[in-house]
Amino acid sequence: MLVRFFLALRSAGIPVSTTEFLALLEAMQARVASHSVEDFYALARLVLVKDERHYDRYDRVYADYLKGIQTSFEALAQGDVPADWLRSKAQLLLSPEEQAAINKLGGFEELMRQFAQRLSEQSGRHEGGSKWIGTGGRSPFGNDGYHPEGVRVGGQSRNQRAVKVWDRREFKNLADNVELGTRNIKVALRRLRRFAREGAQDHLDLDATISATARNAGYLDLKLVAERRNAIKVLLLLDVGGSMDRYVRLCEELFSAARSEFKHLRQYYFHNCVYESLWIDNARRHQQRLPTTELWRTYGPDYRLVIVGDATMSPYEISQPGGSVEHWNEESGARWLARLLSAFPHHAWLNPAARESWDRTASIGMARDLLAGRMYPLTLAGLDQAARALTSQ
Repeated sequence: MLVRFFLALRSAGIPVSTTEFLALLEAMQARVASHSVEDFYALARLVLVKDERHYDRYDRVYADYLKGIQTSFEALAQGDVPADWLRSKAQLLLSPEEQAAINKLGGFEELMRQFAQRLSEQSGRHEGGSKWIGTGGRSPFGNDGYHPEGVRVGGQSRNQRAVKVWDRREFKNLADNVELGTRNIKVALRRLRRFAREGAQDHLDLDATISATARNAGYLDLKLVAERRNAIKVLLLLDVGGSMDRYVRLCEELFSAARSEFKHLRQYYFHNCVYESLWIDNARRHQQRLPTTELWRTYGPDYRLVIVGDATMSPYEISQPGGSVEHWNEESGARWLARLLSAFPHHAWLNPAARESWDRTASIGMARDLLAGRMYPLTLAGLDQAARALTSQ
């Protein structure tokens, strides 16, 4: 079994040696890790992968090779919820008429109240039905079923209608070394250039050298200048996970282009909406976070703020305290966005979602209103519009 895993890693371009593979077998025989998927993942990566640049390739091979194996996750709330409770048995297929017949519960507060009540009353696993927390039913609580406004507990996002997600999800950092399929993104970003000569004088000034040498009767007189660099400062906030997964490639191309174009670039991640904290490394987002207030304490108003996200979420995530799908936010996303936009007057939002879908999504309209219309599609034309707006504000 593990021989095929070893060969899959080699096929993906990860330089794994036979010696390292034998070391992994010895570690398993010595029971260095317990019999769990998560512990084997960590042990195998520690032994087999020697360069962190290959972590993303390792994750993809691991996920593909062990596809279908569910990992356990933390116990929920007042009691231990069995991990197999959340395993998908079957995808419930409902007709549009059946979906339209399911009524919403009546608001965010009522939804959360009923969820807490049913969690305390339920004593076992449930599948199907329209009341209890389980899988493959019409209940607003659980996964793999359908309800137009509910709480998803574990599982995978299918209908993207949940207003709250109870699960521990892991996101990946965007790669900054992606081979761009086109140079047009870089060309569009060059509208944000403002060159200045900074740092040590270590670049040859050819015209000045020729002129000085001529005045010096032909004796070489070298003239040096500092490197001419783009002085524009960019603060990049990137939405990751959930509905943004489908735009990873496009966002990586943008990120790669930005890293090559701007010397002063700082990037942070968020999920769906900006709240009281952000993070730099998605692998450690649960342990290491930066308070959002530190952004305007650290970076001045001369930074150009660029937010990248599809703004596709429950409206509660913007308008309500506690509306975040992953934690309980004391203040609404709208309030945090307003503070951020006030601190950085030069700002724009780049949206990778198709422009024709914006009017059909309430949360996109809410985000656009907060930005006074400064939301642009993540296309070449949209990048050009955003660059013009960032330089003219």
